[in-house]
Amino acid sequence: MMDRNQQAFIEEARDLLSGLEDSLLEIEHDPLNSELVGKIFRAMHTIKGASSMFGFDAIASFTHDIETAFDAVREGVVAVTPQLVSMTLASRDHISALLSSAESEVEPDLELTSAGDELLKRFRELVPQTPPGKTDTGSPHDVKQMMPETNQRAALYRIHFKPPENILLRGLDPMNLIQELAAMGEERHVVHSEETSPDESRADLCHSVYDVLLSTSHPLESLQDVFIFVEEDSELRIEKLADASACDKDVWQRLIEAMQASKGVPTSVLISMIKEAHQIHQRVRNESSTYGGAGGQHPDLKSAQSIKVPSERLDKLVNLVGELVTVQARLTQAAVNLSDPSLTQIAEEVEALISELRDNAMSIRMVPIGTTFGRFKRLVRDLSAELGKEIQLVTEGEDTELDKTVIERLGDPLVHMIRNSIDHGIELPAQREQVGKARAGTIRLSASHSGTSVKISISDDGAGFDTEAIRLKAVMQGMIDPDATPTEQELLSIVFAPGFSTAKEVTSVSGRGVGMDVVHRSIEELGGQIEVSNSPGKGATITLKLPLTLAIIEGLLVKVGSELFVLPLASIKECVELPALEQRRGKGGQLINVRGEIIPYVRLRDFFGITGETSTYEYVVITEIDGRRCGFAVDAVLGEHQIVIKSLGLMYKDVEGISGATVLGDGTVALIIDIPPLIAVAVRERERLVRFETIAGDDSRNKRN
Repeated sequence: MMDRNQQAFIEEARDLLSGLEDSLLEIEHDPLNSELVGKIFRAMHTIKGASSMFGFDAIASFTHDIETAFDAVREGVVAVTPQLVSMTLASRDHISALLSSAESEVEPDLELTSAGDELLKRFRELVPQTPPGKTDTGSPHDVKQMMPETNQRAALYRIHFKPPENILLRGLDPMNLIQELAAMGEERHVVHSEETSPDESRADLCHSVYDVLLSTSHPLESLQDVFIFVEEDSELRIEKLADASACDKDVWQRLIEAMQASKGVPTSVLISMIKEAHQIHQRVRNESSTYGGAGGQHPDLKSAQSIKVPSERLDKLVNLVGELVTVQARLTQAAVNLSDPSLTQIAEEVEALISELRDNAMSIRMVPIGTTFGRFKRLVRDLSAELGKEIQLVTEGEDTELDKTVIERLGDPLVHMIRNSIDHGIELPAQREQVGKARAGTIRLSASHSGTSVKISISDDGAGFDTEAIRLKAVMQGMIDPDATPTEQELLSIVFAPGFSTAKEVTSVSGRGVGMDVVHRSIEELGGQIEVSNSPGKGATITLKLPLTLAIIEGLLVKVGSELFVLPLASIKECVELPALEQRRGKGGQLINVRGEIIPYVRLRDFFGITGETSTYEYVVITEIDGRRCGFAVDAVLGEHQIVIKSLGLMYKDVEGISGATVLGDGTVALIIDIPPLIAVAVRERERLVRFETIAGDDSRNKRN
């Protein structure tokens, strides 16, 4: 059975593969970028070394040849070509498949093994296995060939490393990591032993602390990569002391002596020693009595420190915060009921603290959407090549943050929309030139905050939607009447209907009518909205409006009879009083005139079968989703509330019109209205009424004639 450390390796390796793909797509457009070459080499080197360390020999063996290829690229023996990039992308996918097999603890099947062998054969044909003037890169632990990839000035680092006690039991030797650092430049280290009791002084446990001085031209990322698979349960600090030019042999010796004398000598003391030596040298040379120069730069003591936390723990934290929000609301309600000033003060202080805790807990779950945007570069590259099109992807707003749960569920809808833009939107290069466009089309993927929501737009400069073709296909499929005259927005909404496609034939990309339906269904489930704008011949834009989080939302609390409901505030436009004439009409869907606009509405009392006395006055809460307005008739509007969403469980999960529930401060339960399906009910009722009035009008005219 796979142990915790092997699982950690797989997670880290997948992160490395994600970064590797980004670097490969970038280097295809900048093949002379030595920094990108270095990133790709380091990723392969790290995966190779760590996979061998943790017993994944198949991954280590396969990755070795790709590492060798990019070692040859660094030496100028092999050039970065589209062929090399394509082969390496395919190799990246193969490593990912090997990781999946390892995680499932099954041997790679024959097809996967054969694909790997074919890739290696192509690499060996393209790349000399031993570049002139060099030895082979050797075993996974041989790092002597890792020369600095950039010409940046060398820096002096202090590295504090305390491995976990069981590192030896895991088959790892800390000195291998120190030797890997030594291969990057000039290195000296001091080893301190932790004091232990006789019972703890076992030979198979590690109680050593390593204090390392390293002068290197390698970037900080290379140093961090050395410890990437042990950093989670180790004590690790990597701090820059100064530029290496500021430290001669005498300074090095003084620093080492200070580190030997004290196990925990502060980094600030070492920096002061370097600064003092520099000042002495300045005075000797009579250059200046003022501290300055190359060695006088104040080093950056900040080191990138972060920890990885399983998403389940974050979910548990947010759930607990949600419970606290509910308990705090009950405490506030109790303080009001008891009219106790001291209790009220405590309730207000608790409310402020929980509010801050809630904001912090939610911020931990927020992830830059750029992590999702990055995966589409590969999709655009591969699919445009398959269809014979030239397309570039431009991304904007990658730093826009969104709840990780929303981002996880957003991937598939975005894939379908981008595929739709590539296949149906962007024309072939020859067609674009005929209409005066550039041969290469552009797909623009952008994100931005909009109040409590995030807007994500996918636009292209292609042909746009052909609304006449959509109308004809909808008529053929019986979705609209041949004599109907739908608006442009109504035609565009048909694109998202299940089974609808304008493709003339089924291909590997489109034609089955499932893609945009998936988009519509997924965005509705996320509580989002879709807007489509179209410019025939110039392009189209699809905009998604999504909530920042799915855990806690702002809602409007309403009452119907003795029942309480919550409507998501983001979809609400206004509240109006229902005229008495409308209240006396029959049950079911109705129409209300709001400043000249006829809006369908649903009486929640009738829809959910709520009995009891009706209210003297009724109100209609007007909502809008995807450009469609709908009202909900209620007895009373009680005000805005911040609510924690609770699931209803398996028995009630498919109840139409209800998406969840929340517990209010007094302990009562309020159901959360799922607006889209109720809008569909209202629209169907409006169409029925319109047809009825049309038929009645025709009958009346026939009788008169």
